[in-house]
Amino acid sequence: MAIIITDECINCGACEPECPNTAIYEGADDWRYADGTDLEGDIVLTTGKSVNAEDAQEPISDEFYYIVPDKCTECKGFHEEPQCAAVCPVDCCVPDDNHVETEKELLEKQAFMHHD
Repeated sequence: MAIIITDECINCGACEPECPNTAIYEGADDWRYADGTDLEGDIVLTTGKSVNAEDAQEPISDEFYYIVPDKCTECKGFHEEPQCAAVCPVDCCVPDDNHVETEKELLEKQAFMHHD
């Protein structure tokens, strides 16, 4: 399951540098699959969607920080717990019920993005 930032976000930015997948962006900022990952060029995501990793994607939120579900692995493969939730001063980084994934799926996504 991905993490989502709720509208209680105070835009402090504490979460953004903690994300090992660079899945967190400031409101209104474009994002790319290539940001902070090993992805480049034309790729097929684990969901089956075809994209170019370097193409700018539309912001998910214009008002506050947001997490890209396709890049969020709940820090699986890096940390024991989601780092955004651990540092958030207002507890607005919570599980996203609209993007439920198993631990196996999250680890596969992490391995896909980081070819270590």
